[in-house]
Amino acid sequence: MAKVTLLINCKDTSGIIAAITNFFNDRNGNIVYIDQYVDTENGIFFMRLENEFSERFDIAEIRAGFETHIAEKYNMNWKIYAEERILKMAVFVSKYDHCLYDILGRYKAGELGVEIPFILSNHAELEPIAKAFEIPFYHVPVTKATKAEAEQKQLALLKEFEVDFIVLARYMQIISDELIAEFPNNIINIHHSFLPAFAGAKPYHSAYKRGVKIIGATCHYVTAELDAGPIIEQDIARISHSHSIKDLILKGRDLEKIVFSRGIKLHIQRKTMVFNNKTVIFT
Repeated sequence: MAKVTLLINCKDTSGIIAAITNFFNDRNGNIVYIDQYVDTENGIFFMRLENEFSERFDIAEIRAGFETHIAEKYNMNWKIYAEERILKMAVFVSKYDHCLYDILGRYKAGELGVEIPFILSNHAELEPIAKAFEIPFYHVPVTKATKAEAEQKQLALLKEFEVDFIVLARYMQIISDELIAEFPNNIINIHHSFLPAFAGAKPYHSAYKRGVKIIGATCHYVTAELDAGPIIEQDIARISHSHSIKDLILKGRDLEKIVFSRGIKLHIQRKTMVFNNKTVIFT
């Protein structure tokens, strides 16, 4: 049994669902999941569909047929994914290890369903963790003088290992426009606050000074504008005046791990669609 996943968006009009379902039915497919959403303000239709084939099928023919018979007619933005291989996910880290441990624990347990070809860091401190999980580790130092050279090394590794997407597990370096352009909506970051509030290096200290009653974490795609990419997942924890800064940091780290893993899973499962710097998240 093979599965094909379709993601589309286009101007909302009648007949789209019928046309798509008939297209797959004519090719002996069985639709096992379908979800759609209409942005009434902008008049945009979004849909995600999973289709199973019990017999061999030609994915090239399906893509070409869909383009000719469906996509051109409705002027769609669309992608069809086949389960041709497991996605490859590179992990970038710096010195914080809590998100890295969480990702690798889930990876080892088979929870993520990806391949991690390597872990890359601008520091060497976390190499023993990579060795413990038997994953190659690359130390690529980054300074103001060597930043361009470091980025070329990163790009070379990503190309060599045919990486599909990158996760920044508290990687404390600004990603270059060149790298972002190579992986549009395929670099996932976890931000240690509830964006857009309290952005910066010490969000918990800022929150503490303001006497906030919640703290949060934000998982988002990386864009050229710092910490302003499409948001994939967020969550919060309630706090009170009795909590210290240390309490806030510990609660925040728990949130980061949970929110990050949710966001990564949504991306792996092809349940995210970016439109106008926002995301549509399918359940």
